[in-house]
Amino acid sequence: MDATATASKQIEANNLKVIKDGIGYELLMNKKFHKYAECCNDAQLKSLCNEASNAHRENFNSLKTYIDSHQ
Repeated sequence: MDATATASKQIEANNLKVIKDGIGYELLMNKKFHKYAECCNDAQLKSLCNEASNAHRENFNSLKTYIDSHQ
């Protein structure tokens, strides 16, 4: 049973790494789209970048909440 418990912990560690990588990705994309929106002169393009920024912020918050609830 020790091997099973160790394997389970390893899977959990791998999942945690994947989620943390996802958090970093979402944070980066949120910042990039926010910066793109600041640089846009076209109203439609600015709106699209803001929408993308907001979507990535929501994804970041969801992943962060998930991790915080499982620690």
